[in-house]
Amino acid sequence: MANIKTLGQISDFELKLLRVFRTVAACGGFAAAEVALGISRAAISMQMADLEKRLQVKLCQRGRAGFALTDEGKRVLEASDRLFGAVEYFRAELNDLHRHLRGTLIIGITDNLVSHPGMKITHGLAALKAKGPEVHIDLRMQPSDDIEMGVLDGRLNVGVIPQVRELPGLHYSPLYEESNWLYCADSHPLFNAQNINTEGHEVVQPRFQQAAEAAALYAGHTTGAHANDREGILFLVLTGCYLGYLPEHYAAPWVAAGRLRPLQPGFTTRFCVITARSRRSNLVVDTFLATL
Repeated sequence: MANIKTLGQISDFELKLLRVFRTVAACGGFAAAEVALGISRAAISMQMADLEKRLQVKLCQRGRAGFALTDEGKRVLEASDRLFGAVEYFRAELNDLHRHLRGTLIIGITDNLVSHPGMKITHGLAALKAKGPEVHIDLRMQPSDDIEMGVLDGRLNVGVIPQVRELPGLHYSPLYEESNWLYCADSHPLFNAQNINTEGHEVVQPRFQQAAEAAALYAGHTTGAHANDREGILFLVLTGCYLGYLPEHYAAPWVAAGRLRPLQPGFTTRFCVITARSRRSNLVVDTFLATL
């Protein structure tokens, strides 16, 4: 009778490889996961091969037909949902040992949202602390892709991001909208112009993902520079060399100070709260979501 090799104790390294696998599955392939994980496709391939070797199963098929999980891969993905969900359940159980609210809320938020007049996150966190003074809040400012992956693998309880795409492992709840305008600085030739014509003027292009409406607007401009967040866009616009799309609430103090001029309306960004579909009930997280 042939010897069947079974998996022994699961180490932190296996958990790391499982997180890579979950990201690949959520993104639908190695190419999309390359951006989400911040590592090369070759590195992803090596880690996936290592995981397959350790589990003794083929997890996915790659080829001209595209990416697809094997039947074994689907079962491993479902089992990993239960595994990471169990960790979250353990945290929730510890919280529920006490009648009063206590524990940690780990929340990831994208940059420059605090000035939004309808900033529900600030009010939600205040309400959470009022209900549970012993609750510890761990707030992390991160790019949207990092927040998505953090919520998927359990490093974050909740995320607040622009709704650009929908990954199958996440639940998206609409939060509020943000109006973006095209701006120039006081040293830009268009600042005092009576007739606004942006043709030929360079625009700062964001490196972060954009919704279709925003991407279409950017495609109609001449790209002069790139920035990986909205503060970077503002920095470059203030040089007077470029135009840039900025949230209306974020640019308002600079407009009031006479440093920026809104040239024309741009696009609307829709923000949402994300949680993992596989998450277990957690008193701290559930209370925070209820306040929103």
